[in-house]
Amino acid sequence: MSFTDLRSFLDHLEAAGELVRIAEEVDPNQDVTIIQHRVLAAGGPALLFERVKGSPYRLVTNLFGTRRRVEMAFGQPPGEIGELIAATAERVMPPSPRALWSARKPIRRLLRARMKRVRRGPVMDECVSPPQLDRLPCLTCWPLDGGPFFTLPLVHTVDPVSGAGNMGIYRLQRFDAASTGMHWQIEKGGGFHFAKACELGRPLPVSVFLGGPPALTLAAIVPLPEGIDERLLAALMMGRPLDVIDRPTTGHRIPAAAEFVLEGTVTAGDVRQEGPFGDHLGHYSHSAEFPVFRVDRMLARKDAIFPATVVGKPPQEDYYIGEAIQEMTLPLLKLTRPAISDLWAYPETGFHPLAVVAAGQRYAHEAFKHAMGVLGEGQLSLTKVLIVVDPDVNVRDFAAVSGAMWRYLDSAEGLHLLAPTAQDTLDFTGPAMNTGSRLILLAGKGHGPPLRPPLRGRPPADPPRGPEVHGDILQLARLGEAVLVAQVREHGDRQAVREALAAHPVTGAYLFHVLVSPDVPMDDPQMMLWGWFTRFDPLTDLHPARREVAGNRIILHFPIAIDATWKEGYRKPVAFDEDRARRVESNWGRYGIDLSGTRT
Repeated sequence: MSFTDLRSFLDHLEAAGELVRIAEEVDPNQDVTIIQHRVLAAGGPALLFERVKGSPYRLVTNLFGTRRRVEMAFGQPPGEIGELIAATAERVMPPSPRALWSARKPIRRLLRARMKRVRRGPVMDECVSPPQLDRLPCLTCWPLDGGPFFTLPLVHTVDPVSGAGNMGIYRLQRFDAASTGMHWQIEKGGGFHFAKACELGRPLPVSVFLGGPPALTLAAIVPLPEGIDERLLAALMMGRPLDVIDRPTTGHRIPAAAEFVLEGTVTAGDVRQEGPFGDHLGHYSHSAEFPVFRVDRMLARKDAIFPATVVGKPPQEDYYIGEAIQEMTLPLLKLTRPAISDLWAYPETGFHPLAVVAAGQRYAHEAFKHAMGVLGEGQLSLTKVLIVVDPDVNVRDFAAVSGAMWRYLDSAEGLHLLAPTAQDTLDFTGPAMNTGSRLILLAGKGHGPPLRPPLRGRPPADPPRGPEVHGDILQLARLGEAVLVAQVREHGDRQAVREALAAHPVTGAYLFHVLVSPDVPMDDPQMMLWGWFTRFDPLTDLHPARREVAGNRIILHFPIAIDATWKEGYRKPVAFDEDRARRVESNWGRYGIDLSGTRT
């Protein structure tokens, strides 16, 4: 089913029992976060808050908080969309009348993926100038956030040289009634457009869409190649053209069915301290200077609905969106890199910190080529740890990946440490913002025949109790055959723990010893991956049993300890204000949210 605006999607969700209307007044300062967190954890419905403290507008959150609702928004299984594009491209290459005729049906659908100009639309019902951003129900998600934020804004810009459009989701901190921050991270299309505008010495017009067809929001998250307008992908997902209105004020074409549109400019030299913000890595990201978005006017539908989302420790809404987008884009990656059979960036780590690629090898060291190719692909270039395994390994199951490392990871040829490199803006583990290092692990059989046999036999035994190895170890748990996770006492002697783990006859057999802090749940593999990959820098925090210089390479010998404990100078992990959480819990019966029968 295709949804042309947010309201048709909400009607569908409500009819399917996937939406709850909350009549009780709710504070957008942290209370919405606490409510959504509990609902999402239970696999509960989308939430339409009909009375929001301090705002005349309704607020909707948790739109995409389950796999089922994400698939509803896509209109079909996400992978089918990627397969449609990839299969059509394959069928018409090389072009011929016969090839084009055989692909006529998918080509017709692709031709509908366009923008259709209309004179007016619902978003033009109201024009507020000067704007009144302070009347919008922006969320303050976490206690230490720098202020209220737009968390689901679709930020549209146009390349001032080529005219190509870009749409992405970048958080906007609301400063006052007419301005916000513009958090353009590294590798973001809007930031590239702004850099060009600065070189030309002129402001960059910006339009921010809020709401509209759910496909528009999903398309804004997809990492498309530069120069491809995400609105065209939204039209493809909808199966019909996207209605847009030409705006002489900005030169932009805005979605006619959006709930709100903010129009304004960003100018070189106009910056302000933005943040901190509890982001999808589960920590507060850096507070730093970012450009200021000066809003000239606000367009709105009658009785407009404000969309928002909450991020934090996984899983959150972005977990399910990210899963679906990976399924959609995988066929396109395989089209350009046919040796790759699967790729998975782990949502529980925040996506960029860990990705695993399954690829075959036709000659020696081809796996390294696959790794470098992936690290040259758009936002995949920000991957911190990339593991390459054979095609028969389930890349989405870290235990299976760990087993592949146990069998085939060779310290002499399979570990590649790259530094310095660019790093995700939100990653706080490197020496400076946007700077860090990369680790490539090659854990395949090699090329053949003959294929090389496993390097190791029986996996290590289950670990003993942590204190039996060292007094500062609270718990030990394995992540598959190659990795042992050690929860270390706060202010414990990490060097002594590393030495004890390496010397112990059982724990010393594991390839990797990962040290994590006491706040990492040791009975939850997802959260162990979160605690590991969000809190270490490969260059700084790898501690091998021995380093060897061989030619132009430094070889790191197993076991390798990885210090992923929380360190002084790191960003704090997000956590609820306990008093607010108790208050929300005491009021739960007033919200009308029934979680019985949902996932617990």
